[in-house]
Amino acid sequence: MAAARHILAIDQGTTSSRAIVFDANLHVAASAQQEFAQHFPASGWVEHEAEDLWDTVLATCRAALAKAGLSGSDIAAIGITNQRETTLVWDRKTGRAIHRAIVWQDRRTAQICAELAAAGHEALVSARTGLRLDPYFSATKIGWMLDNVPGARRRAEAGELAFGTVDSFLLWRLTGGKTHATDATNAARTMLFDIRRGVWDEDLLALFRVPAAMLPDVRDCAADFGESLPEHFGAAISVRGIAGDQQAATIGQACFSPGMVKSTYGTGCFALLNTGPEPVVSQHRLLSTIAYQLGGERTFALEGSIFIAGAAVQWLRDGLRLIESAGETGPLAEAADPAQDVYLVPAFVGLGAPHWDAAARGAIFGLTRGTGPREFARAALESVCYQTLDLIEAMRADWPAAGQGEAVLRVDGGMVASDWTMQRLADLLDLPVDRPTVLETTALGAAYLAGLDAGLLPEPGRFADQWRLERRFMPGMAASERDRKVTGWRDSVRRTLSGA
Repeated sequence: MAAARHILAIDQGTTSSRAIVFDANLHVAASAQQEFAQHFPASGWVEHEAEDLWDTVLATCRAALAKAGLSGSDIAAIGITNQRETTLVWDRKTGRAIHRAIVWQDRRTAQICAELAAAGHEALVSARTGLRLDPYFSATKIGWMLDNVPGARRRAEAGELAFGTVDSFLLWRLTGGKTHATDATNAARTMLFDIRRGVWDEDLLALFRVPAAMLPDVRDCAADFGESLPEHFGAAISVRGIAGDQQAATIGQACFSPGMVKSTYGTGCFALLNTGPEPVVSQHRLLSTIAYQLGGERTFALEGSIFIAGAAVQWLRDGLRLIESAGETGPLAEAADPAQDVYLVPAFVGLGAPHWDAAARGAIFGLTRGTGPREFARAALESVCYQTLDLIEAMRADWPAAGQGEAVLRVDGGMVASDWTMQRLADLLDLPVDRPTVLETTALGAAYLAGLDAGLLPEPGRFADQWRLERRFMPGMAASERDRKVTGWRDSVRRTLSGA
């Protein structure tokens, strides 16, 4: 029998699950995708059914294998990448979640975070984790479940319950409960992990009242995570790679050198700047996080998180019903009235970096009687560009080396297929924007990690040589117009902040 030469990448995202089969040259052999329901039980609350996550992952994996004409025995390894911070707690005996998954966008613990900050705990959290005291991260979500699901805290302390981000839950299900583990990048997003020591932090576990018995083992991004049960895919397959979605995209974009920066445009937008072997303490409200961990060595990044990017386009489609498909927004924006300066500040679930205002809510400025779908579409797309500008400027201020040499932004994710949006991004950043030939770099990064650990793929330097540019967008907007538009954006944000 010929050796297995394909890799199965699981990309479990906020609104859909996707599976992609790659060959040994990291060319796509087949893919499948399924959306699943979003649940909003209260204002600012966002939840997923745990079984929806598992069912769509299993179904898309099987569909992608079938499309590729392959069976489980043809797959050398599985790589997993996932929506980060989304929190699950499940019964170790049954594998069933005790509550819906609380999604990274969820803001129900904002008051808890505010109380902890008022009590002076922000400095400890930031120093150990590189994060901010914010409901975005997993720690307060775990505490909420333990305090609100009857009997949960007692059961957790007795070792009956397991916590995990989505990767851990999928891994548990894939391996039939044999492996309770995560990787360093996902652990770094829980607000419980010391990113310098690379361990769960005892002081933070005490602060957030999270029993250590709930926690998964933490491993490298490329490591042996056990084998899937044979009944899932017809044969046992080794799980060899895991990384949170933004770190997986950083790997897929081959941002292995300090100073390289990528920005991924999905439901949210996330920019990561590789800062090398030491974390940078941000003075501009960015996050310090683990970019990847290979061979026990951690590489760090500065990260800026935008909560609403593609979700603003979904709002135009599903909330306002101004469009029928996301692809309409680029042509509409191009046809918008240039004399109207309409700004959308999409703080639907608060504002992320560099503002970190959980209480802010969305607003639109500059409306006239002549404002219509075209102007709304342009405002939605431009809001993503403006928010990226805020992140890039904060990164340059925190790490001056980021502004040296050839500065360029590598982009990926669903929104970057829009030429209009990418050109406007280059114009407003006053920076070249590089779009690669492979747009789904999140899945590519997961596949690379799995292939690396399985011995199919080369070390990072050689992998970086394979990165290919599809198109470079060069800035072309007049400086006076750019300055006027950016000034209008900043005034709009100022008026949106909860303290304004």
